[in-house]
Amino acid sequence: MIRVTLPAHLRTLARTGREVVVEAAGDPPTIRTVLDALEGAYPVLRGTIRDHTTRQRRAFVRFYACGEDLSQLPPDTPLPDEVVTGREPFAVVGAMAGG
Repeated sequence: MIRVTLPAHLRTLARTGREVVVEAAGDPPTIRTVLDALEGAYPVLRGTIRDHTTRQRRAFVRFYACGEDLSQLPPDTPLPDEVVTGREPFAVVGAMAGG
């Protein structure tokens, strides 16, 4: 089971709290399998985190775990052990631009 934290706008869409728990397929779970599980559990989030067609991360969405930015890593990158064991969450963060 993977803990996932969501930004406020996605929590509102999904009608859930700050943190959700999903069961990600694969051994070890990857960024892709966590996002697949999240979108499976909360279908309203499909297309908000990743593009419907390309499955690429949206420009203003970032992924973090264990204090590290995972946003630019390939989707099949295994998650850190701390996330897999539930000690740390996988964070989906809404990024901002501007100055």
